[in-house]
Amino acid sequence: MKSLLLSLTFVSTLTLAAAPLYAQPSAEASPIVARQIDSPPPIAKRVSLAGPRYGFTFLSDGVVSELGKRDIHVKNGISQFGWQFERQFYAKEGGPTVLNEWVLLVGGLDQGVVLPSLNWMVGMRTKEGAEFGIGPNITPAGVALALAAGVSFRAGALNIPMNFAVVPSKQGMRVSFLTGFTLRK
Repeated sequence: MKSLLLSLTFVSTLTLAAAPLYAQPSAEASPIVARQIDSPPPIAKRVSLAGPRYGFTFLSDGVVSELGKRDIHVKNGISQFGWQFERQFYAKEGGPTVLNEWVLLVGGLDQGVVLPSLNWMVGMRTKEGAEFGIGPNITPAGVALALAAGVSFRAGALNIPMNFAVVPSKQGMRVSFLTGFTLRK
């Protein structure tokens, strides 16, 4: 008798717990659910905007000190040269776009030093050209999170970005200004 009572209680509990599932609208009953299932999302277009980058970076005293511990001696301001690999994705012409960027830089050439820097940025760009991004930054001074903002000007197929980046870290702050150009292909 006890096992029958336990079995009935268990089955009743499962039935009551599953009842809300039967209350959900089916694809046939709901045009919204049917539309989500039957029609795929719009196809996003991709544009490659790779090109050279150059500028300068201001290093705080803490970053200069950390580099000195690694036998890399530089002043607070260093030159930057490199290449940006950018993919732009958009689903609607004239709307905001999302970005995925890899920025490879070599700093300190003006002081006879090679300081590599790798940045992976994800962000967005508005129709007017304002852009914002965030991502990891790896340099000989350590690993940190980079925050960038700027604007891109367009002249036909030519894009001219102007970006500021701030990289706060345990060692101190790095502030960069980079520009360059890309040809829209």
